[in-house]
Amino acid sequence: MNIKKILPYLIAILTFVIVSLVYFSPVLEGKKLFQSDIAQFRGMSKEVQEFRAEHDKEPYWTDRAFGGMPTYQLSTYYPNDYIKKVDSVFRFLPRPADYLFLYFLGFFVLLLVLKVDWKLAIIGSLAFGLSTYFIIILGVGHNAKAHAIAYMPIVLAGILLVFQNKYLKGFILTAFAMALEVNASHPQMTYYLLFMILIFGIIYLIDALKRKELPNYFKKISILLGAIILAVGVNATSLLATKEYASESTRSKSELTINPDGSQAENTSGLSKDYITEYSYGLLETFNLFIPRFMGGSNNENLGKDSNTYRFLKDIAGRKQALSYAENAPMYWGDQPIVAAPAYIGSLMIFLFVLALFLVKSKLKKWLVAATVFSILMSWGKNFGFLTDLFIDYMPLYNKFRAVSSIQVIAELAIPLLGILGLQKFLDKNISKEDKINALKNSVIIVAGLALFFTVGGTSLFSFESYRDARFENMAAGFSDALIADRKVIFFQDSFRTLLFVTFFALSLLLFIKEKINRNVLLGVFLVLVFIDMVGVAKRYVNNDDFISASKLEKPFPKGEMDAEILKDKGHYRVMNFMVNPMNDGSTSFYHNSIGGYHAAKPRRYQELFDFQIAKNNIDVLNMLNTKYIIFPDDNNRANVQLNEEANGNAWFVENVIFVDSANKEIQALDSLNNKQAVVVNKEYQKELEGFSFQKDTTASINLIKYQANELVYKSNSKTDQLTVFSEMYYKNGWNAYVDGNLKPHFRVDYVLRAMIIPKGQHEIVFKFEPQVIKTGNTITLISYVLMLLIPIGWYFKEKNTNA
Repeated sequence: MNIKKILPYLIAILTFVIVSLVYFSPVLEGKKLFQSDIAQFRGMSKEVQEFRAEHDKEPYWTDRAFGGMPTYQLSTYYPNDYIKKVDSVFRFLPRPADYLFLYFLGFFVLLLVLKVDWKLAIIGSLAFGLSTYFIIILGVGHNAKAHAIAYMPIVLAGILLVFQNKYLKGFILTAFAMALEVNASHPQMTYYLLFMILIFGIIYLIDALKRKELPNYFKKISILLGAIILAVGVNATSLLATKEYASESTRSKSELTINPDGSQAENTSGLSKDYITEYSYGLLETFNLFIPRFMGGSNNENLGKDSNTYRFLKDIAGRKQALSYAENAPMYWGDQPIVAAPAYIGSLMIFLFVLALFLVKSKLKKWLVAATVFSILMSWGKNFGFLTDLFIDYMPLYNKFRAVSSIQVIAELAIPLLGILGLQKFLDKNISKEDKINALKNSVIIVAGLALFFTVGGTSLFSFESYRDARFENMAAGFSDALIADRKVIFFQDSFRTLLFVTFFALSLLLFIKEKINRNVLLGVFLVLVFIDMVGVAKRYVNNDDFISASKLEKPFPKGEMDAEILKDKGHYRVMNFMVNPMNDGSTSFYHNSIGGYHAAKPRRYQELFDFQIAKNNIDVLNMLNTKYIIFPDDNNRANVQLNEEANGNAWFVENVIFVDSANKEIQALDSLNNKQAVVVNKEYQKELEGFSFQKDTTASINLIKYQANELVYKSNSKTDQLTVFSEMYYKNGWNAYVDGNLKPHFRVDYVLRAMIIPKGQHEIVFKFEPQVIKTGNTITLISYVLMLLIPIGWYFKEKNTNA
């Protein structure tokens, strides 16, 4: 082994490990980063974790949230998921340092494929990975998003290898990288990556047309399609399961044509336009990529005592409360509902991106510029409605995802990539000094000029007012003026900060041209500036203060007196918690079977049931969901618990059926339904009741005798056949009903519940969750793994024999 050849890679890996651990240094003490989304996830997945520990297998279902739902997009270990084991090899550091390391590693691989010098590639990778957006998504717990983003560069590296005519290497890298990308389980990020790949394909197709090389182009496309098909194949189980659930989730078309208020509903096959574009980047907000607090930064900026906010409040509210407000000041004045941090790419990366426009002449520049422009335009969402509406209405799957602002992840990748390619060109001895000086001069005029413009006159250009300010003004007259004054201060500070970084680095590049400093000194300056710039901003939003002890993280929701009291009841029931937003809460699920839950893709019919009935305080609907305990605030906003003695129980017999012919009528019938006596049945299930007649039996009984997440066992005894309703969610894809071991049909009633006819006599009724999709997906997965191994091996030996 030639140590000199592998030394740069070892240095790179060691550097990435050290930087990852230094940035998240509390992990070395065993501490964990508190991530709000992960805390909610722990609540939602608690039953799954307990089931897995006890039975050493997957339940694929949980009753802890939304009355019951599949766990495919919650917490599931799929069989033969070997690609996840490969992923775990790369993520050997403590979380979240593992994701930061993966950011660095992925971008480094991409730069090496593009033949970037290893030293520059290391610095470029650090600049990429320390992007404020990438750090803040770790801070709030968007781990799957971070995971998927980290593998994007490696997928692109594989594609580029194929287009460099390194077919076998490109095939292998693309297949494995895309398999890892899909396995990260964030479809939205993978979907956005496909846009970047599509733009790449179009740019290279145009070039192939000009060069009359279409056969060679389509040969490369065929190789890549084969690799991607295998990557999808090894993830078939999770993808098929997710697709199956998606058709029943809020990401799918509703059968309702009305809203809860009776108005006409939007006709869409996915999410509503308002929901999709709720998080739309403002046009001016795009300058956040260049000046971090251009729009104020976040909803919770730490301004400290040296701020107008603190000085204004200290005499009104006292020093303690004034400091509390000043350390969480609402500086963000854009239109997005919540912003945890600006999507700052880095002043140096923006500068280098512009420099590259003058120096890089390849197809790569066209691709990366086009991808950047596309990304920014699409991130504007409702602020660029024509284009956004076009994609929502006509682009497949685009209406399945919300928060269009996150499509900026393409720019987050394209800008530093082209920037590093631009710096590589600047360092190239084959580029004339004149071209370098002209490129540097033009870049300084554009970038430094823009920073100077905002530094000198920016505070007089904008109002710095937020639609939220009225609330603070109502608290104290003059409060909003103090906030605006602070917004102007941090706007100036960060504009000047950007100007300094750009100016200093531009001077360093000029000194390099003048041969006053050498290449290594320039790279050293670049490294130091990158660290000061990127870490300085990122640490404002995710730092050591965000870490807590591992024990606290494992139990993010301490058990209260009411929780303990409720848990004395060992039965199977549900809890409604009005102390929180029920449909955006995972805390209740940590201890109880919750009426609510926390998930980006909730069960669609259950969401509609909540909106049409539960949100309107229909207690009868809570009863049919077997809501036995209700937590509610008293006059002093202290939590109280109430036993609901009217809950219907686990199962009950009914005496009447109301048939309806539409989803609208089905959900509206619940307004006044006595669900202890009757059920609403859509006519699509009418055949299930053919030949059945109601015969009252006052002695009939049915009881739940065993419960676990994926299996419920009941005992019934009746003198006549009984139509029985179960307080469990109807989900056709997996739940099977057995009477005395024999498979029997069941169907949907009361919009979301399951029901079946139980014959007279004594019987054991068992519901089992047995999803066929897992078996089907596993077969495809195993076949794909075999092909992923055999095809490269066969290809290698064929090439070897051909070249022999």
